[in-house]
Amino acid sequence: MKIGIILETKEPEKAWNAFRFANTSLKRQHSVKLFLMGEAVKCEEIRDQKFNVHEEMQKLTDLGGTLYACGTCLKSRKLEEQTACPISTMNDCVDLVEWSDKVLTF
Repeated sequence: MKIGIILETKEPEKAWNAFRFANTSLKRQHSVKLFLMGEAVKCEEIRDQKFNVHEEMQKLTDLGGTLYACGTCLKSRKLEEQTACPISTMNDCVDLVEWSDKVLTF
């Protein structure tokens, strides 16, 4: 199955769960694309002792998942030079939705 995930929060536990869901899906042989939108583009900055978002983000790419970040959201936060994610557009988000068999938002 092709699973698209749109993450719109930088709240540590919710972001952590979104990435854990994505990683579990990849381990079960599903294809996963995850799009960071709004404040979620700041996920790389999350530092939380209980919810290690950075580690889960790294697992996503290690397992073959695809990660996108909204370019407009990055630019509005002056983060376009600091992100490891490909800078994407709303067209990329629409492509993700069209590609997906299922879409989840967190």
